[in-house]
Amino acid sequence: MATRAELKKTIVLVGMMGSGKTAVGRALATLLAVPFRDSDAAVVEAANMSIAEIFERDGEAFFRKKEAQIISRLMELDPPGILSTGGGAFLNPETRAVVASAGVSVWLQASEPILWDRVRTKDTRPLLRTADPRATLRTLLAEREPFYSEAGVSVEADAKLSVAEMALKVSETLMRERPDVLQRIEDA
Repeated sequence: MATRAELKKTIVLVGMMGSGKTAVGRALATLLAVPFRDSDAAVVEAANMSIAEIFERDGEAFFRKKEAQIISRLMELDPPGILSTGGGAFLNPETRAVVASAGVSVWLQASEPILWDRVRTKDTRPLLRTADPRATLRTLLAEREPFYSEAGVSVEADAKLSVAEMALKVSETLMRERPDVLQRIEDA
């Protein structure tokens, strides 16, 4: 018996940089045959510059304001889909409220060693452009975890799982915990 699912509300992936929001989000969208949207990509497209350039030119506060506006707009799109957000997006209380009212947030919960392993060789993370990027990552994780813990669902990242396996883990968790968002449809 094959298993399919019907997506009734947008799934918003939240968590730290390196937690897999974009990769797992794309795989989850493919698995469910729904649109994939990325708030960081939408901000970059709207500004016609990279996130690092926005941070440098206009500052983080400006970026966060634009990010919140774009997430609000993306939440209104139909049909529902998968939305990957930037690591700091869920810290905004208005964004958390919009996501909770129109969809469900899923925290991809990853440990600091997993995160560091995934981001240490990338220079596209403006918040990690510090003298000690690993310490900065550790501090950001500690500061942000209380906000991420407000997500509707939490799925722990496992470095042994492939991206496709993580997407399946997210979908199975949602079907079990939030059938109002992702409803299992049984086929013969």
